[in-house]
Amino acid sequence: MRLSGFVPPLCTPFTPGGEIDTASLRRLVEHLLAGGASALFALGTSGETAHLTAGQRRTVVRTVVDAAGGQVPVLAGVIDMTTPRVLEHARDAAEAGADVLVATAPFYSGVHPEETADHFRRVRDGAGLPLLAYDIPPCVHSKLPGDVLLSLAAEGTLIGLKDSSGDTNALRRLLVERHRRGLESVFSVLTGSELTVDAALLMGADGVVAGLGNVDPAGYTRVYELARTGEWKAAVAEQDRLAALFALVEAGSGMSGTASAIGGFKAALRLLGVIDCAATAPPLTALGEEGVGVVRELLVEAGLL
Repeated sequence: MRLSGFVPPLCTPFTPGGEIDTASLRRLVEHLLAGGASALFALGTSGETAHLTAGQRRTVVRTVVDAAGGQVPVLAGVIDMTTPRVLEHARDAAEAGADVLVATAPFYSGVHPEETADHFRRVRDGAGLPLLAYDIPPCVHSKLPGDVLLSLAAEGTLIGLKDSSGDTNALRRLLVERHRRGLESVFSVLTGSELTVDAALLMGADGVVAGLGNVDPAGYTRVYELARTGEWKAAVAEQDRLAALFALVEAGSGMSGTASAIGGFKAALRLLGVIDCAATAPPLTALGEEGVGVVRELLVEAGLL
């Protein structure tokens, strides 16, 4: 499987009582497909995966798979601290119909790169599905080395990378080395840095996984398509518009940065009529009315409302 284009990491809508709002989740899938998504990534950081129970995770994957109806591949995050826990999530995701798994390095206890490589091999073999590595050092406290990733790609363990490290230098070196080893056809590189998608595509990245894409999927699809056809000036202009809209992640006050970002995405989705409720998973705090007002203004400025 070769992943490219715009791959949104879906938010997870909740009811006011804290259950998974499957009706809103289905509408979100429809919204993203209409916006040009080439695949759907359930249970990523934007999906509040770390705050969901195993049962809630299963519900999310089953709902997204059913709503997608085979139109595009469904990626399922199987993020957890240890290999046995990740394998449990991986088997659940496979049973629910996911096409690709997404896993980080193990965390809480520090791990050596060779231990991380063994972790990915066990997950790939244990679930029997293609595996995408997720590099997000701020959350798991370790960086995935490029040489390890490309070695795992060459042996067939990994089909790609979601790079949310924010390390542009490391990304560039990875892409250069991927080309040198002739691995472009078997190892996709997707940027998770919403503000520099145009730059990543210019360097040779294959696509983007952007949380803000929940709100404006068509915008990220346009950036990708414009870059793919070499219309770089227009791609930069669209990226600049999205960069201004990205200010909604800072609309919250008295809460963590994660809560403000996810709260901003969900407030925007509620204002757009995609989801019914902007509740977030405990202990994350939902956006207050002042923050919602900021989000509304940004949506208007972006031409979405």
